[in-house]
Amino acid sequence: MFKLFRKELEWGGTKLVLETGKVARQADGAVMVSLGETKVLCTAVAAQSPKPGQDFFPLTVNYQEKAFAAGKIPGGFFKREGRPSENETLVCRLIDRPIRPLFPKSFKCETQVICTVLAHDMENNPDIAAMIGASAALTLSGVPFFGPIAAARIGWIDGAYVLNPTVDQMDESELDLIMAGTHEGVLMVESEAKELSEEIMLGAVNFGHQSVKPVIDAIIELAETCAKEPRALPEEPAEIADINKVLTGFAKGFEAAYKIADKTDRQAALNEVRAEAKAAIGDDYDAVLVGGLIKGMEADVVRGAILKTGVRIDGRDTKTVRQIVAEAGFLPRAHGSSLFTRGETQAMVVATLGTGQDEQIIDALVGESRSSFMLHYNFPPYSVGEAGRVGSPGRREIGHGKLAWRALRPLLPSKDEFPYTIRLVSEITESNGSSSMATVCGGSLAMMDAGVPLKRPVAGIAMGLIKEGDDFAVLSDILGDEDHLGDMDFKVAGSQNGVTSLQMDIKITSITPEIMQIALDQARDGRIHILGEMAKALTSARDDLADSAPKITTLKIPVDKIRDIIGPGGKIIREICEETGAKIDIEDDGTVKVAAVSGPSGEAAVARIRDIVAEPELGVIYNGTVVKTVDFGAFVNFLGAKDGLVHISELQNGRTEKTTDICKDGDAVKVKVIGFDDRGKVKLSMKRVDQETGADLEAAASAEAAAETAE
Repeated sequence: MFKLFRKELEWGGTKLVLETGKVARQADGAVMVSLGETKVLCTAVAAQSPKPGQDFFPLTVNYQEKAFAAGKIPGGFFKREGRPSENETLVCRLIDRPIRPLFPKSFKCETQVICTVLAHDMENNPDIAAMIGASAALTLSGVPFFGPIAAARIGWIDGAYVLNPTVDQMDESELDLIMAGTHEGVLMVESEAKELSEEIMLGAVNFGHQSVKPVIDAIIELAETCAKEPRALPEEPAEIADINKVLTGFAKGFEAAYKIADKTDRQAALNEVRAEAKAAIGDDYDAVLVGGLIKGMEADVVRGAILKTGVRIDGRDTKTVRQIVAEAGFLPRAHGSSLFTRGETQAMVVATLGTGQDEQIIDALVGESRSSFMLHYNFPPYSVGEAGRVGSPGRREIGHGKLAWRALRPLLPSKDEFPYTIRLVSEITESNGSSSMATVCGGSLAMMDAGVPLKRPVAGIAMGLIKEGDDFAVLSDILGDEDHLGDMDFKVAGSQNGVTSLQMDIKITSITPEIMQIALDQARDGRIHILGEMAKALTSARDDLADSAPKITTLKIPVDKIRDIIGPGGKIIREICEETGAKIDIEDDGTVKVAAVSGPSGEAAVARIRDIVAEPELGVIYNGTVVKTVDFGAFVNFLGAKDGLVHISELQNGRTEKTTDICKDGDAVKVKVIGFDDRGKVKLSMKRVDQETGADLEAAASAEAAAETAE
């Protein structure tokens, strides 16, 4: 029934298997990828013809993690998978970014790649398997695709590169780098690093590139046996030459428009030239074709000017960073805030400090975890002078936010040093190139303004590339137009000491290690310059937290006392929180964190906890309350929930007929611990303490006697 094709190889000590012909046979291409015992089904389907009037390539990538892959039932009321998680969205982007440049520009048929995680062995991460599978499915599908590609994760453990480290090994790694590429070169890099040098980062990319070549060969060998016949590419319309002839007359108009430094004025001038060009061409030609050729002419103008003269759209040379203004403490009521402006890109970043109760709970296939650092990136339409829909974050917002999160996280203090949950919100108020890197700079300043003791400030810069044949130019701090019309978007973030995050996307088939080296070196110079500009606003964390931020006091209590603080059904801890207004977090190891906005509130809660866990000390005087009177004495609550007995003989000097003659239920009294009985019960005395002043009468009498003896 099945015509099965299989390719197997040992890859970095783990078995990698590619299978096709058994599952999802109606898809254009379908490959089951096994990495260890992690299994991902990858499918590719493309429509036979494009939709009329479509001027872009409609590629959709979906990555789905099924709960059954880890032997779990989804949470929530419906008990089924809901909207994509943040991780699923990020992996969709990881798959999309390296495959998108490998489709021909003329191909406009709707294409969908779906990767479904069917099994997770808790060792091998399915994202790498999904990227390989997507490439293999497209290669087998017959869809015009200039692949295949392959991907790998690279770690840096004990001074050595590790190919596809396991989930457990990632805890030890100073690097989490994912790269994808073809035989010829690298197409995509995504990474987080603990302040590693540019040399180590470039070495990791090159190591990964060499490591994926056997996988690319395996996909090619599989395709040779079972790939579908390739589809014919659409023929180039004959009218292109006629349209280009008309457009030639508008080249100088586009050149003049692209020399206008201000973005708004430049766009207005460009729109005029475009309108004139379209009017000259007339309505006899396809509007989509005309629009594409106009865009191509604009690209030629911008790219040619940079390669010939080294002068960019806004008049800068290739290495100069735009003017920077950095401000800290921008918002009065926020715990920490900043406004970071670089040219026409501006990020307003706000830091909010919370407690352990504010941590984000992340439910993943590998299990549930908590995150005490969140970064949320928002890109409102007004930032680019447009009117548009405002809703939940899209893939772009989630991806940019995660990039900035990766850049900042390695410099955060440990939970022991700073026991707060940190949330950063980046509102992009203006955008013209690299708002994610502005978020990194603004986020670093906002956290320092909030009093977060960052090890060092972090800055980021976006690099671009213009490449024609053997000629190329690497651009520092790219504009939006240089990103759209260029060949590379290469973002590098880090501190004075090294790189913390690196992200690269290529629009051409690949780039050489030489270009990457130049880009990294140029990025380092730019990053150091930006850090210098940021230092004008703030160089390190403020000494004090904002008045509105919670103040956290950390205590350590014996583990066996935890239940005493919680009380039956949480009664005691609820009472303390309600009466004091503080928040209390108790960890299994006996660490107690008390958070309160006002000082007295926190102090009251800490005092209550100390009273509950404190052990009575012999000879110490305590304030207490009579809770019960009996014939033989009075029971007094004197230390948290602890009670002790004041025997009738210890109520007062001299004989006492009835306990109630001296004290009644509810009376506030002062007692001294005078001993413990065989069962550990506490013996108290009232007569040995001055009930007015709280003075120790027994100690005073001893001192008097000693003085008389001395005389």
